[in-house]
Amino acid sequence: MITPDTIGKILDATRVEEVVGEFVKLKKRGINLIGLCPFHNEKTPSFHVSPVKGIYKCFGCGKAGSAVSFLMEHEQYSYPDALRYLARKYQVEIEEEKPSEEQQIAIDEKEALFNLTAFAQKYFEDTLYQSEEGKAIAMLYLKERGFSLETIKKFGLGYSPGQWDNFARYAAKNGYKKELLIKSGLVKESDHQIYDTFRSRIIFPVHSVSGRVLGFGARLLISDKNKPKYLNSPENDIYHKSKILYGIFHSRTAIAKLDNCLLVEGYTDVISMHQAGIENVIASSGTSLTADQIRLIRRYTSNITLLFDGDPAGIKAAFRGVDMILSEGLNVRLVLFPDGEDPDSYARKYRPVEVQQFIAENSVDFISFKTKLLLNEAQNDPIKKASLIKEIAQTIALVADPITRSLYTRKCSEMLQIEESLLIDETNRIRRKKVLPAEFEQSPIDVAPEYIPEPQHPTASKNVTNGFHEKEVIRMLLQYGDRMLELDALDDLGKPIIVSVRLADFVVEDLSSDQLTFDNEVCQKIHQIFQYNIQNAEVPALRVFTDHPDALVRQITMSLIETPYQLSENWQAKHHIYVKPESENIKESLLQILYAFKLKRIDRMIADNQIKLSNAVDESELTGFLKLDMELKSKRKTFADALNRIIP
Repeated sequence: MITPDTIGKILDATRVEEVVGEFVKLKKRGINLIGLCPFHNEKTPSFHVSPVKGIYKCFGCGKAGSAVSFLMEHEQYSYPDALRYLARKYQVEIEEEKPSEEQQIAIDEKEALFNLTAFAQKYFEDTLYQSEEGKAIAMLYLKERGFSLETIKKFGLGYSPGQWDNFARYAAKNGYKKELLIKSGLVKESDHQIYDTFRSRIIFPVHSVSGRVLGFGARLLISDKNKPKYLNSPENDIYHKSKILYGIFHSRTAIAKLDNCLLVEGYTDVISMHQAGIENVIASSGTSLTADQIRLIRRYTSNITLLFDGDPAGIKAAFRGVDMILSEGLNVRLVLFPDGEDPDSYARKYRPVEVQQFIAENSVDFISFKTKLLLNEAQNDPIKKASLIKEIAQTIALVADPITRSLYTRKCSEMLQIEESLLIDETNRIRRKKVLPAEFEQSPIDVAPEYIPEPQHPTASKNVTNGFHEKEVIRMLLQYGDRMLELDALDDLGKPIIVSVRLADFVVEDLSSDQLTFDNEVCQKIHQIFQYNIQNAEVPALRVFTDHPDALVRQITMSLIETPYQLSENWQAKHHIYVKPESENIKESLLQILYAFKLKRIDRMIADNQIKLSNAVDESELTGFLKLDMELKSKRKTFADALNRIIP
């Protein structure tokens, strides 16, 4: 376990904008930063990062938290692993206490898989550099492919030897269970015997955006027609091929910086391009491009350039998935290499500057390329040309931006030698039929729920709830707990005086004197943290809640302290309506919130008492309930008058 002092040092050093910025392309907006949410599909940025508060929040899907919770949510880290990641990033030395037996058992299978893949990657890498077979066969092959030692180390390449169960025995010796080894796909079982999956293969580790090893790709080095040339890890709890892009860990910074992503087909294409000095390049891990992969790219750029072979098969491969890219709102360009060449071979054959120049000079927008290609195939056949026009219109219809769509329509109509209005009509017809209805459907987003449902009071009216007011009290504690209030009071002689008191001290004491607690369990937990700290003369820092191990505490904290709305100063000036911000009116706002909280609680007590009154069986009970009813209604009037409310 990481010690509390170390956790404090890690959180003090952490900057949420730097952590989130490694995974999401952020742009400055006022004092905050915004970007496309990594947790749900969106085309208009609603993901906000506040460096001042040290938090992020998406106003589309409701996800919110600190740098720690971002890593836990996005990278599936456990709380301790998220802290270790930040400690490495900010060079904080970790002091640990030995975990208890229960804590050790609590390590889930997902973390075990992460540990195993990291262990396997080290084994394959050591085998490449240290074993005779690795040096004589695998390293020789990689050097013949033109990979430098620096490049090999950069991508963590390794080698799995040809023996039947070398890795299986080594892993078992180091305490890894057979069931976990099989689930990871690193070993297989036949006739109750386990054996290595990737025998005699070069190993390509597949990393997450943060650099964790998720799985492996493996290329066969021996000649065997009965075995596939490439193998990949099977789907499991951490490896989902449709959501992974090979090279994203090494390329994400360059992609964001250059605002363009070069997409290739294979592992060696990525590695060779990196060696040629072109680092904004990734591969789809041997699968057809998926929506999840496109959305991952869109976090860093809206521009994709496809690099493919120049033969007919390469051209067809370029066509696959492009409609999906366009429908996700990205811009697509295409580079076709000469026949017989691919990004890997071209990068090995020519100098880096020549490779870069070739890509720059041969990059064309995909729609124009497709139009030209299909036009050549149709030649002068009117039937084929009519079919071609419809196919081009279908592609143009997928472009979300109306200006871009208009420019494509004009250019393609010139290339096709038809009236622009005809292509516009066909495009609009397709959009009305297929695209537009989808734009009005609500996207399936994970809307943040009310974290803890209001408790059901069987004797109370269902119309009398206190959830909103409870959260408003907690919001004031979180946002202004350490602010000083000037309050009227009496000295020991009964003379009026003004005293200064912290807001958190006042709220905790006020609620305690009235013996008030919160129905919402999370609000009550936050209130108890304030109570504990106030007893020690401290106001807990906001990070205590934004980095709290309890996800519900983190979530409700974010929902209370962040809002996407701010009254425009220009609007106020234009309409001559000036609203004093809450931060300049804290005392009055707090008292209003406390009065409303107590008024709602009294309303519930009156409702409960009315039920008891109607069920009273003797005169003494009736008298007691009537007396309580009068007292409660008197208090209700006091609070209602303070709130300028008229009550029946």
